Amino acid sequence: QVQLVESGGGSVQAGGSLRISCAASGSTESGYCMGWFRQVPGKDPEGVAIIDTNGKTAYSNSVKGRFTISRDNAKNALFLQMDSLEPEDSAMYYCAAERPSWGACSPSIPQYRYRGQGTQVTVSS
Repeated sequence: QVQLVESGGGSVQAGGSLRISCAASGSTESGYCMGWFRQVPGKDPEGVAIIDTNGKTAYSNSVKGRFTISRDNAKNALFLQMDSLEPEDSAMYYCAAERPSWGACSPSIPQYRYRGQGTQVTVSS
């Protein structure tokens, strides 16, 4: 079992930055694929970024070059640094965790077994 709690969401103007965090507890977080996905009411969830157990990262095209995912295994923490924010980035952001499958992380972040309650990010124009 992994428990995830997000924090750090809020409101920011377009072009601004925000850093959201996820605190993990329970099973060893370092052995899990970790990721962020976001969801707007009435729309399908969108995977944003993944970081594997070795620190390798991947991003959706919509955030590549603007967002940075990182993890601190010693502190069981996951982060998402969001720069050059756009109104289209407004959403509820969720932290998620899943065991690797055959040594690889699934790109389907919204389907990960464990997720937090989410933190709201609102970007105004």
